[in-house]
Amino acid sequence: MQPSGRHYVVVRPLFSEDSFAEQHERINRNRKTLRHHLKDYFTSLSKLCLYCLHCSCDRNRAKNAALSLLPIIGWMKNYNIKEWLLGDIVSGISTGLVAVLQGLAFSLLASLPPGYGLYTTFFPAIIYFFLGTSRHLSVGAFPILSLMVGAVVTRLVPDGGPPANITGFEGLSMEQQRVLVASSVTFVMGAFQLIMGLLQVGFIVMYLSETLVSGFTTAAAVHILVSQLRFVLGLDFPGVNGPLAIVYTLENVFRDITNTNVADLVTSIVIMVLVLIAKEINDRFKSKLPVPIPIEVIMTVIACGVSYAFNFENRFNVVVIGEMVNGYESPIAPNLEVIQESAVEAFPMAIVGFAVAFSVAKVYSIKHDYTIDGNQELLAFGVSNMFGASFRAFAASTALSRTAIQESTGGKTQIAGVLSAMIVLIVIVAVGFLLEPLPRSVLGALVIVNLKGMLMQFRELPFLWKNDRTDFVTWVVTFVASLFLGLDLGLAVGLGAELFTVVYRTQFPRCSLLANITGTDIYRDCKDYNCIYEPDGVKIFKIPSPIFFANIDFLRDKLVQAVGFSPLKVLKKRNKALRKIRKMLRNGDLEVSEGGLKVRQPSADTSEDNSMEGLDQPIDFSGIPIQVNWNTELPANISVPAVNIHSVVLDFSAVSFLDLSALKGLKATLKEFLRIEVDVYIVSCDVYIMEKLHQCSFFDDEIKTSIFYPTLHDAMLHILETHPDHGELEKDLDINYEVIQRDSITV
Repeated sequence: MQPSGRHYVVVRPLFSEDSFAEQHERINRNRKTLRHHLKDYFTSLSKLCLYCLHCSCDRNRAKNAALSLLPIIGWMKNYNIKEWLLGDIVSGISTGLVAVLQGLAFSLLASLPPGYGLYTTFFPAIIYFFLGTSRHLSVGAFPILSLMVGAVVTRLVPDGGPPANITGFEGLSMEQQRVLVASSVTFVMGAFQLIMGLLQVGFIVMYLSETLVSGFTTAAAVHILVSQLRFVLGLDFPGVNGPLAIVYTLENVFRDITNTNVADLVTSIVIMVLVLIAKEINDRFKSKLPVPIPIEVIMTVIACGVSYAFNFENRFNVVVIGEMVNGYESPIAPNLEVIQESAVEAFPMAIVGFAVAFSVAKVYSIKHDYTIDGNQELLAFGVSNMFGASFRAFAASTALSRTAIQESTGGKTQIAGVLSAMIVLIVIVAVGFLLEPLPRSVLGALVIVNLKGMLMQFRELPFLWKNDRTDFVTWVVTFVASLFLGLDLGLAVGLGAELFTVVYRTQFPRCSLLANITGTDIYRDCKDYNCIYEPDGVKIFKIPSPIFFANIDFLRDKLVQAVGFSPLKVLKKRNKALRKIRKMLRNGDLEVSEGGLKVRQPSADTSEDNSMEGLDQPIDFSGIPIQVNWNTELPANISVPAVNIHSVVLDFSAVSFLDLSALKGLKATLKEFLRIEVDVYIVSCDVYIMEKLHQCSFFDDEIKTSIFYPTLHDAMLHILETHPDHGELEKDLDINYEVIQRDSITV
């Protein structure tokens, strides 16, 4: 190749795949199969277990294993005390204050007493400090997970009816039963995460697209908003779970709206307005503020003081937090019956919790230039949730706002996470009683305010509608299903819709006919350009997707539409015409003349052979003294569809794989074209697909390797050299092609 300004000159032979293989030897590589990958995986896993059990590994292997299982060792030895410690302290205190309030508020979503949300903010954060790979993630209660836990809790221990028939509930109060359900479902959720981490399936989050997560979290935000209306309005009605729960909840709200507690409503409105104003100030002046204004903490302190001073509980019938947990309770074991009842709901909780946490962690790891390990994150969250569940905590992940505070206030490592857990510890063991006068409506208002980011995702819809209707459908289906069927079923429906869109795009790809851009060796869709050259008698058909069992028939139909005829029908018509010609020759109704076949006299035998057997076989001219020209008028009113092309080129540049069903369909289609004297060429075929074609005996006496060409332009030059009467490329292209030797060109 010789560069010349903005041009390039290439001198090389015209290659087919066969000639290219002769001149360029390919390295024979032994690629691993799925069996080999599984064998290597389980071998390494068993070695790791042996190392852990028998400590038989050498020093380096022990070090690597320790760094893998305990990432804290890696970053702690490089901890910069002078530059990082102050930021971690400020961040830990700021995040801890917010974590206390969110723990209290999100426990209402889980249908648990507020104090248990503090356990969720403390225990998982301590375990994640040792096992997690993200340095900025704030681990604790997450509103969507809390709502999903609450759905299980209210199903097994409803507000207005008897609890489920579970042996472990005997002798327990309603509050204790709910705590047992929440901790048990959290334990099995953590077990799912731990198992997935051990099986190294952290890649599973790739199947949750941003569009799906956006629709799901927006629906969850609406669920959370509706569930908090009863606290904000001061209404008293039992919680609802299951499909259409949001409809029944709204029905209860509007039915009891006349019983609204004015004090709760006014308090909630004031809190929401002031918090929104302060958050807007934080966003607008974040570059000038040393730390964000802790408005949630300020409003909570004020609300506690005002509620206590004016005795809101007795004077205005305001429901307050009441007695807080005092210290830590003894560990409990998960209930097996509850696990059996809730395992189906726990699995989507495990996926959602990990997917959200991993997505947030990935954002900050990219921003601060360090790596995170998805499989280790699964292990960390699995152990964190299982450990927390043993101490009556419910499902933990991360809250977006809390993590943002930890990072924006100067947090550099998980030291900030441990310090925030220490703030929670102080509240649990020392000052929790000061929060007892806090109205629950304040917590509900704080929850609603923190939904702003998720609810604003509605703004994505116009963009999706304008740019990608398929993603728009995925978003809407996920949102509607999650809204009305519940979050667990909604996630499953959304995932199904997402996978359906992937299948739809590959099953019904946008095929196109290509043409040459005049003066270049570039080929584009003939509908998109004016200055194009389309050689007579040639159709270039681009296949823009993998070819598999679900789309092979669609692609065949599109190819038939592109060429303007069905090769199978033409083949059958020609074979049927030959049968009739042979019969007429035998009966003396036809004679051979210089002009071809001529009817001697009308046949007395008007019967026709309607047998369909053998009509799809190669055309056989035996018994016919001359070659039949199918493009001329045939005698005796024999009609055969005209074929006005001589070559079909299939562009395989976008075909990434080919399964056996599609291979058989492709082979049949190629033979149909070849049998009606239409040459077929396949260009830009992946070398691994070529290997598969050889392995599956794709090639035979009719289909040969010589039809494959490395580039589309190579194939076109070969066609124009073979069929010079159908157009001369040199006249239409402002580019010089000079035959140097046999099949050799200069471009």
